[in-house]
Amino acid sequence: MEVLVVAEVQQQIQSLPSKIAKYINPSEVTAYALNRLPALYATSKRGWQRQLHRAKTEFHQKINTAVRQGIIAVQQDPLRADDLLDFQEENAVLSALQELKVLLQQEDLTWDKLADVVEQTLMDTLRGKITWRKPDSSDNEIFDWEQHPHNQKG
Repeated sequence: MEVLVVAEVQQQIQSLPSKIAKYINPSEVTAYALNRLPALYATSKRGWQRQLHRAKTEFHQKINTAVRQGIIAVQQDPLRADDLLDFQEENAVLSALQELKVLLQQEDLTWDKLADVVEQTLMDTLRGKITWRKPDSSDNEIFDWEQHPHNQKG
């Protein structure tokens, strides 16, 4: 639904006179319209294609109307907040998790499993079994536990 609503918002805003269009925030119109349309979820590519087809055929007119109403609503709201949502922090968190997935070589890593994965990685490293690699490290870097200063007796 999101893909179709965003496209409809762009199309309708472009058809407006430029004096009006410049005062309309497409994100606000999109949010307004999506909140008035059914969510169409899918768990597979085939399901997504079905839902997309359904949205294009069954909900085309409703999408058009919801976007039109959204444009009117965001123009008429004198109390509209200027404090838009800022997703910088959320994006940083997602980026950090992605970097940890690469570093720890755990594609299915989640925040819930992070402590366990780090603990296991540290234990494996302590035992000389390196199960992680910095993305920039070359493949010929080999860790030799016997030569490491922490393993020297004395």
